[in-house]
Amino acid sequence: MSTQQNTPAPSPSAGPEKPGRIAALAALNALEGAALVVGGIYMLAVGLFGRPDSMQQADMGGLTLVALGLIPLLAARGLLRRRSWSRGPALITQLMALPVAWTLLRAQGALIPLGIVLAAVAVTGLVLVLDPATTRALGIRGPRTTPEA
Repeated sequence: MSTQQNTPAPSPSAGPEKPGRIAALAALNALEGAALVVGGIYMLAVGLFGRPDSMQQADMGGLTLVALGLIPLLAARGLLRRRSWSRGPALITQLMALPVAWTLLRAQGALIPLGIVLAAVAVTGLVLVLDPATTRALGIRGPRTTPEA
């Protein structure tokens, strides 16, 4: 009689386990995307119900923020599904957040803590998106080297 245990074999389609970095990066992108969408909706609401300096500027700014918010939200979804294309939008989102954080840090009052938080999120996102384990988990291969003759 064998002492072999009946443990189910892993599914061949399951692939390697998803690293926690992917989930953290997806969460950061989703947070940034949600913040942009909420900011855009707020600008649209001010344009419709408030007294904006320029109705056209409030509408256009609101629509732009909502559209920009969809990029990191789609990237977050792609990251959770381990789609290699999602790395590009996730990287661009973090790179675009850095100058915004810098502008907030140079402002006055309550915007400075917001700039600190955004800078921390962007730098953390950059570290996660550029991590080699993230690249491998997304199935992205490094540059190929050709053998010298």
